[in-house]
Amino acid sequence: MRVAIVGQQDFGKAVLEAFLARGDQVAGVFCAPEKPGAKADVLRTFAQEKQIKVFQFPSLKSDEAKAALKGLDVEIGIMAFVLQFAPQEFVNIPKHGTIQYHPSLLPKYRGPSSINWPIIRGETRTGLSIFWPDRGLDTGPILLQREVEILDTDTLGSLYFDRLYPQGVTALLEGVDLVRAGTAPKIPQDETQATYEGWCKQEDVQIDWQKPLQEIWNLIRGADPQPGAWTLHEGTTVLLHDAKKIVGSTTGRPGEVLAVDDAGMTIAASGGQIQVTRVRPEGGQRVSAAAFAKSVGLRPGVRLGAS
Repeated sequence: MRVAIVGQQDFGKAVLEAFLARGDQVAGVFCAPEKPGAKADVLRTFAQEKQIKVFQFPSLKSDEAKAALKGLDVEIGIMAFVLQFAPQEFVNIPKHGTIQYHPSLLPKYRGPSSINWPIIRGETRTGLSIFWPDRGLDTGPILLQREVEILDTDTLGSLYFDRLYPQGVTALLEGVDLVRAGTAPKIPQDETQATYEGWCKQEDVQIDWQKPLQEIWNLIRGADPQPGAWTLHEGTTVLLHDAKKIVGSTTGRPGEVLAVDDAGMTIAASGGQIQVTRVRPEGGQRVSAAAFAKSVGLRPGVRLGAS
């Protein structure tokens, strides 16, 4: 089919590669303009290498954006990791409309941080949706969905890159196949099951060491790598990464550092311990927990979380 791809970054590039690899004609690519000083968008650079038309409009609401899409005369639009709002007047331009990828089982977890929140909330299942965008935020009818398991060892990063990312690319290909065959459904979302979650921000992921071990564990892994669950050491923010949950009795008070060694830093919690391999101090880069502890003189007995 003759398609247009709207997206950005690695996921957008992977979608473009997949459609090119199987012989679809990609007439144009839309991606947001890079911010001053930011790295080049790999979707943009790859599309240009393949001599595909690239459009970078500050807003997809503009008459220029709509005219550009109309001029491509495509059969379907494909939205892959789109942070810009696309109005109905834009998505309706292709002959068969536009389909969009969203990494949750809609109508649950609408919104921009739909991978973080299920992990943080302790969910054991999530998935992805290919849907027909409408005027709402992630509210359009469903074309297809795929369910995936959330393992207790999963982080935001592993869940996305190991399953939701590759399966999302495949699902978009399958969705276009259904459109081509004239069998693509439009299943209304059940609004009684709908939830919306905003961005998972730093203020949402401060660790409360008084909480049960599993809740702390869910918070750390649901925010790893971004925005990074954090605690305080002598009034300074420290983000915790590459952690491991250890279930069992503990001798320390919640938040107390029990051990610092080459394996990392072990912290007491209610029902066990959290062992952290790497940390990111405020304003710094990720370093090993052992190196950080040595640099700030952090020793067993210190209690984290107190301002």
